[in-house]
Amino acid sequence: MLEDVFILYHTYGSDDEEDENWKELGVYSSSDEANKAIQRFIKQPGFKDYPDGFVVDKHKLNANSPGWAEGFITWEEDLQSF
Repeated sequence: MLEDVFILYHTYGSDDEEDENWKELGVYSSSDEANKAIQRFIKQPGFKDYPDGFVVDKHKLNANSPGWAEGFITWEEDLQSF
Protein backbone atom coordinates (compact mmCIF):
# COMPACT_ATOMS: atom_id res chain seq x y z
CA MET A 1 0.00 0.00 0.00
CA LEU A 2 1.29 3.45 -0.91
CA GLU A 3 2.13 5.43 2.24
CA ASP A 4 4.26 8.27 0.84
CA VAL A 5 4.14 10.50 -2.20
CA PHE A 6 6.86 12.67 -3.69
CA ILE A 7 5.91 16.16 -4.82
CA LEU A 8 8.07 17.81 -7.46
CA TYR A 9 8.44 21.59 -7.42
CA HIS A 10 10.52 24.01 -9.42
CA THR A 11 11.59 27.40 -8.11
CA TYR A 12 13.66 30.32 -9.31
CA GLY A 13 14.15 33.93 -8.35
CA SER A 14 15.57 35.61 -5.30
CA ASP A 15 15.68 34.20 -1.80
CA ASP A 16 12.99 36.75 -0.91
CA GLU A 17 9.73 34.76 -0.80
CA GLU A 18 7.83 37.57 -2.55
CA ASP A 19 10.13 37.41 -5.60
CA GLU A 20 10.52 33.64 -5.65
CA ASN A 21 8.53 31.74 -8.26
CA TRP A 22 7.30 28.24 -7.25
CA LYS A 23 5.58 25.74 -9.51
CA GLU A 24 4.18 22.37 -8.43
CA LEU A 25 5.01 20.04 -11.31
CA GLY A 26 3.64 16.70 -10.19
CA VAL A 27 3.03 14.08 -7.53
CA TYR A 28 4.86 10.76 -7.84
CA SER A 29 4.80 7.36 -6.17
CA SER A 30 8.57 7.24 -5.59
CA SER A 31 11.63 9.46 -5.54
CA ASP A 32 12.87 7.56 -8.62
CA GLU A 33 9.73 8.56 -10.55
CA ALA A 34 10.12 12.19 -9.43
CA ASN A 35 13.74 12.17 -10.58
CA LYS A 36 12.72 10.73 -13.95
CA ALA A 37 10.28 13.62 -14.30
CA ILE A 38 13.09 16.09 -13.55
CA GLN A 39 15.05 14.61 -16.47
CA ARG A 40 12.06 15.29 -18.74
CA PHE A 41 11.39 18.83 -17.44
CA ILE A 42 15.03 19.93 -17.42
CA LYS A 43 15.11 19.86 -21.23
CA GLN A 44 12.14 22.22 -21.58
CA PRO A 45 12.20 26.02 -22.07
CA GLY A 46 12.52 27.90 -18.81
CA PHE A 47 13.42 24.85 -16.76
CA LYS A 48 16.68 24.35 -18.63
CA ASP A 49 17.67 27.92 -17.67
CA TYR A 50 17.28 27.08 -13.96
CA PRO A 51 18.39 23.44 -13.65
CA ASP A 52 19.15 23.77 -9.92
CA GLY A 53 15.58 24.83 -9.13
CA PHE A 54 14.05 21.36 -8.77
CA VAL A 55 12.90 20.21 -5.33
CA VAL A 56 11.36 16.87 -4.39
CA ASP A 57 9.50 16.71 -1.07
CA LYS A 58 8.34 13.48 0.53
CA HIS A 59 4.89 13.60 2.12
CA LYS A 60 2.90 11.03 4.10
CA LEU A 61 -0.55 10.25 2.70
CA ASN A 62 -3.52 11.06 4.93
CA ALA A 63 -1.38 13.21 7.23
CA ASN A 64 -1.27 16.93 7.88
CA SER A 65 1.73 18.84 6.63
CA PRO A 66 4.02 19.79 9.51
CA GLY A 67 3.42 23.21 11.02
CA TRP A 68 -0.22 23.76 10.03
CA ALA A 69 -2.14 21.91 12.75
CA GLU A 70 -2.44 25.12 14.80
CA GLY A 71 -3.68 27.28 11.89
CA PHE A 72 -1.87 30.21 10.25
CA ILE A 73 -1.51 33.97 10.38
CA THR A 74 -1.52 36.45 7.50
CA TRP A 75 1.55 38.36 6.31
CA GLU A 76 0.10 41.50 7.90
CA GLU A 77 -0.27 39.76 11.28
CA ASP A 78 3.27 38.43 11.01
CA LEU A 79 4.66 41.91 10.27
CA GLN A 80 2.80 43.36 13.26
CA SER A 81 4.61 40.93 15.56
CA PHE A 82 7.92 42.78 15.03
